[in-house]
Amino acid sequence: MNEEIVAAAQRLVAAGALGRSVVLRKLFDFLVERSLEGRAPKEAEVALAVFGDMVRFNAPQDASVRVYVHRLRLKLADYYAGPGAHEPVRLELPKGEYRLVAHGAGGAAPVAAPPRRPRLTGPWRWWGLVAAVAALNLVLWALYAANGGGDLEQERRAAPWAALMRNHRPTTVVIGDYYIFGDIDRPRGVDRLVREYSVNSPLDLDDYRMSHPEVEHRYVDLDLYYLPVASAAVLKELTPLLASSARTRDQIHIVLSSDVTPDMLRRNNIIYVGYLSGLGILREPVFAGSRFTVGETYDVLIDTVGKRRFASQEGGPDRADQQQRDFGYFSSFPGPNGNRIVIIAGARDMGLTQMAEEAVSPTALAAMAAASGKADAFEALYDVQGVRRSNFGGRLLLASPLKSGRIWSEQRPALQFPPG
Repeated sequence: MNEEIVAAAQRLVAAGALGRSVVLRKLFDFLVERSLEGRAPKEAEVALAVFGDMVRFNAPQDASVRVYVHRLRLKLADYYAGPGAHEPVRLELPKGEYRLVAHGAGGAAPVAAPPRRPRLTGPWRWWGLVAAVAALNLVLWALYAANGGGDLEQERRAAPWAALMRNHRPTTVVIGDYYIFGDIDRPRGVDRLVREYSVNSPLDLDDYRMSHPEVEHRYVDLDLYYLPVASAAVLKELTPLLASSARTRDQIHIVLSSDVTPDMLRRNNIIYVGYLSGLGILREPVFAGSRFTVGETYDVLIDTVGKRRFASQEGGPDRADQQQRDFGYFSSFPGPNGNRIVIIAGARDMGLTQMAEEAVSPTALAAMAAASGKADAFEALYDVQGVRRSNFGGRLLLASPLKSGRIWSEQRPALQFPPG
């Protein structure tokens, strides 16, 4: 096994899979050495060997080791999903451990499955999000058992669900989530949660801390995220439809947008549920072939064809119980490998809740298909009225084909997006 680890490590380094990061290369070499010795080092030992900073290291609050181990794990996954797809032996970093293990490729790669979040050590043990995702999966399957699929033949035969169900791929329901971190400075009486638009992952937080040394020891990764309230409404509508087509329990998973990998986009059917601002890795493909661009914030969409501007009022100043306008967005297009991708989104909760209803309405689906010329790849925009997250109704503003040839093209134009 040691010979396999050494050979796999040499091939990986020679291919440039680690990039130019000196720290990543140092961490990789250190973990290879310890793996050859047959032992997994402690976090403090990794910090001393890689960063040489034992005095300042505090495991509960210093996430440097975990951040770089996470980066290395992503580098390995990207390499074996791409240039190293045919490697006879693959190196992996087991979750929650600081050691490398070698596995045979074993022929075809398995279907992409949702990754598990690592457990944090020390006083900060935030299990809320993990429990929430597990609960969502349990709710989905409880409804599956209660519904037995129901009589939804008309909905299943409508575009885009018919195309999604025909290919018999596993389906991943992706919920848009948002990263928040802790600002902990007890001598100053500060103990709060922070949502910073430019910080959307532990890696972003690490970069932010390095460029803002004044908050380096205050900002703490709590492995904490939040979800839009309206996500539950979408799952309620989707569950009977998906359950009616599922042959086995293992064919449907719910994951967070921050956990979606390129491999999932290639292998699985994807149904996104959330705000437009939470698309994550899906953002580029969604807008690459769209007639819309995002304005100064994700509360604004600009129609580049009709030269119109659509702005949500739900995210603005509090207007008590006055009626407000939001917009909902729906699209469907082929994935890069014969799979299907469906987007159910809103600027805010009213738009997202409305799209939950439209996405499973045969009448609404037929109207979208007719307005888009029954295109295989299309998008639709809805005007939504409501008050304080509650939608009163919506109407189809427009539907049109997507420029599907640009969605997965390497030559597609560079897109600009606001932070958020």
